[in-house]
Amino acid sequence: MAQIGKFNTLEVVSIADFGVYLDGENLDTILLPKRQVPADTEIGDWINVFIYLDSEDRLIATTDKPLVEVGQCALLSVKDVNKFGAFLDWGLPKDLLVPYGEQRKPMEVGQRHVVYLYIDEYTQRITGSAKLSNFLREESHNHQTGDRVDLMVINRTDIGYKVIIDELYLGVVHNMDVLQPLKPGQRLTGYVKQVRDDNKLDIALQLQGQEARDDISARILAELERNGGVLNLGDKSSPEEIYAVFQTSKGNFKKAVGGLLKQQKITAEAKRIVQVKA
Repeated sequence: MAQIGKFNTLEVVSIADFGVYLDGENLDTILLPKRQVPADTEIGDWINVFIYLDSEDRLIATTDKPLVEVGQCALLSVKDVNKFGAFLDWGLPKDLLVPYGEQRKPMEVGQRHVVYLYIDEYTQRITGSAKLSNFLREESHNHQTGDRVDLMVINRTDIGYKVIIDELYLGVVHNMDVLQPLKPGQRLTGYVKQVRDDNKLDIALQLQGQEARDDISARILAELERNGGVLNLGDKSSPEEIYAVFQTSKGNFKKAVGGLLKQQKITAEAKRIVQVKA
């Protein structure tokens, strides 16, 4: 079945002066305007298109790629505000409406907000919502400590940063686990630090425990190989210098270096590590 708010591969069923009509299956025929029709298109060809409603609430197809699809979240800019709500730029000619009832706080022109796209049950229009907890789960029975996850940053709070996990869940990166400033909309990799008793997720931005030390040790050795056996980092290097190379805390870096020293794989100075050749 063809879906509004997503890309669909549809068959050309007729050709007109102003474009081609595609078989929208359950959605009937849908126009793809002439300027977007690939050259030499014929009846029976299949075209990958995004389906949405135009300014007159008619179904329309486009080969343009929006910044986000239905069922996804994205950081979008507010272009206009009127009596209906805020209108956000999502990369298509018709801006995305976020009604006042779907705003966590009043949106203003020029601001950027993380929103979730859904189909309004009554109008069938693609609509945005900043009330993410209405669409994403706050508890997970599918994650375990140490799981690698994909993250999108939502916003900062007193305790850390709210994040979207694997496009489906909400979680928190606590201040103690933040090694650099994060920005709303930023995408990065994280790890489940803890599944709490209420099944909510705490997220870390780096591996934990022995697994973390093993990972950093391997990366230190790889970096030494790339740099002729010498790495200009050590015990007296700043946390910022260490994070720039390994995206980890100074504490984890020092533990990994200690392990490599015990294995006699390196020698270490204040700001220099040298690989011991076998």
